Amino acid sequence: MSKPKHDRSLGETEAKATTRNIRVSPRKLNLAAGLIRGRKAQDAVAILTFSKFRITDTVKKTLESAIANAENNHQLDVDRLVVARAEVGRAVVMKRFHARGRGRSSRVEKWFSHLTIVVAEQAETASQQEAA
Repeated sequence: MSKPKHDRSLGETEAKATTRNIRVSPRKLNLAAGLIRGRKAQDAVAILTFSKFRITDTVKKTLESAIANAENNHQLDVDRLVVARAEVGRAVVMKRFHARGRGRSSRVEKWFSHLTIVVAEQAETASQQEAA
């Protein structure tokens, strides 16, 4: 027997993608995620393409996955997608040590993060309907 099915947690006009255990601190990943929050999906991809942060390649890949999920799984219009949420969560922390002088050691923490991007389809406004 399988687990019972549960209701979809997102709205009908939303799709999401998640990347787990990214080897970057949540604080740094949140800076990259902050670049795309609330923007149109195509603009967000362009911003991430030319950003100087190292981690933006992973964020871009997750965003493109969310866009593909919206198009293929939920039949949403790609041209009207907006980044509704870009959530960064804390994952495991690897603990290592660094040898110091006089036989001492210090702790080195290697942080990991989770990233969830939710894209939503915007409703057409009156000015967009008139233009079409």
